Amino acid sequence: MFLKMNSLTDPELIKKLYEASQAGVKIRMIIRGICSLVPGQKGLSENIEVISIVDKYLEHARVFIFANDNDPRFYLASFDWMTRNIDFRSEVGVPIYDKILQKQLWDIMELQWSDNSKARYIDSSQSNRYKKLI
Repeated sequence: MFLKMNSLTDPELIKKLYEASQAGVKIRMIIRGICSLVPGQKGLSENIEVISIVDKYLEHARVFIFANDNDPRFYLASFDWMTRNIDFRSEVGVPIYDKILQKQLWDIMELQWSDNSKARYIDSSQSNRYKKLI
């Protein structure tokens, strides 16, 4: 999985991400704001990596890419994975079928993942160190 959103706080979705990690699924996430999941904990979330990129402009992109047994599924959405968004609002998620658009989304996600200027690692120590310092 390769996920990007502003916030991740929904307990049920966090539980499912932990279960996926424990099953060996590699998960990379770009979470701009609140992240209630704790990545990198042995036996719980060791297959999950999280970075946060914050700059002066608020970004609203939400991208969800699921490997789907080598048949990736791409989605754009209006919602973060927060209880208030999942349970109490009408939100929209749309699949992206066009292969050219999928490639562009993947390239943008990889570019942001490789950021070494504004990106911080979110880890179990909660130190939130800049990537360039590691």
